[in-house]
Amino acid sequence: MLISSAFAQTAPAAAAGNDIMSSLTGMLPLVLMFVVLYFVMIRPQMKRQKEHKAMIEAIAKGDEVATVGGLLGKVTKLSEGTVSVEIAAGVEVQVQRQAVVQVLPKGSL
Repeated sequence: MLISSAFAQTAPAAAAGNDIMSSLTGMLPLVLMFVVLYFVMIRPQMKRQKEHKAMIEAIAKGDEVATVGGLLGKVTKLSEGTVSVEIAAGVEVQVQRQAVVQVLPKGSL
């Protein structure tokens, strides 16, 4: 005989132990890809959202701002959801607070 009977009896038990390890080893690349994706894409995006929210809440009257549409102006009025921005002498535009992209340094306009 090529295979002894004692070795043949222990083969299924050894294969079951290897089965669990091979399934865990097979899932390892998927788990590693998710971890890398989290640290490369998801975490920085959440950080930017948090910073943008803090910037929007800190907008005050007299701040110079840039909007998503490219308008530059000075904040004249604040309300809960909107901001009035003076883009030229006597010309005011109302924009949503979320449309403000950047608060510019004083005197840049």
